[in-house]
Amino acid sequence: MHSSLKEIYLIRHGETEFNRLGIIQGSGVNSELNEKGRAQAQAFFDAYQDVPFQKVYTSVLIRTHQTVENFLKLGIPHEELAELNEISWGSKEGRTPNPVDDQYYKELLEGWQKGDTHLPAEDGESPEQVAVRQKVALKKILANTDESLILIAMHGRAMRILLAHISGLPLSEMDRFEHQNVCLYKLSYNYETSEFSILLHNDVSHLEMLKV
Repeated sequence: MHSSLKEIYLIRHGETEFNRLGIIQGSGVNSELNEKGRAQAQAFFDAYQDVPFQKVYTSVLIRTHQTVENFLKLGIPHEELAELNEISWGSKEGRTPNPVDDQYYKELLEGWQKGDTHLPAEDGESPEQVAVRQKVALKKILANTDESLILIAMHGRAMRILLAHISGLPLSEMDRFEHQNVCLYKLSYNYETSEFSILLHNDVSHLEMLKV
């Protein structure tokens, strides 16, 4: 007998050096957490280690694996899904910020906010393409009806796309979903109504000690 509700803790990965330096990572840059990112991951674990997660889901990128590493050491089953990867920012990923790229990204994001979410990054993905693959991941996750409490670690832009989609909002509204490294969105999915609810937005109370 499975529960009619699935509770989902959705977090963004911890800080990487690329984050610190303002360099776009995307799905093509497989960077590791820096020292601050590891401390953020530890702080989240310290706050939530007693939550009886039945499964941990991550993207295939190492920064999400490292963020939940302590939970995996507890023996919680882990499944990685490529469909949870960050958006591909294409040919400009991993480049040191410069005025030309900054202007390119500014115009791309403005286009998305105006509703042109079908426009991909150069040699990369569009928000609509990411949403399509995320639906595949959601279908896999929701099919596991015996899992009523799970943890998902993913990426900033991908989270915004996912949260807009599950909220029934156009992807042009995705920027209303704020995020920080290792922020927590708590979600609930009702199998009877096939609806998601967002119970907690961009919560970083577990990181307060790190700001001292």
